[in-house]
Amino acid sequence: MNYIGIIIGLATFLCIGFFHPIVIKAEYYFGRQCWPVFLLVGIMALAASLFVDNEYVSIILGVISFSCFWSILEVHQQHHRVRKGWFPKNPKRAKEYEK
Repeated sequence: MNYIGIIIGLATFLCIGFFHPIVIKAEYYFGRQCWPVFLLVGIMALAASLFVDNEYVSIILGVISFSCFWSILEVHQQHHRVRKGWFPKNPKRAKEYEK
């Protein structure tokens, strides 16, 4: 039996589940301007996936990389969700949501 599909599927599921609250917290504490951090981490994970010898680790790094890239879009969408009242505003940055 080959379990690689299940392992990668589980890793992808966990990665997506891990990034969801990260995006929410990042937008809450840092606002939309935190997107370059996701870009940088995504590029670093993508580069690391090219140089890792273990193919399973390489695949998981690729999943992490593209989860970071997707999180850039999600940070901006999270900002709009907060403006709609679906998520709480950070009172220290309340003026940012008025734009």
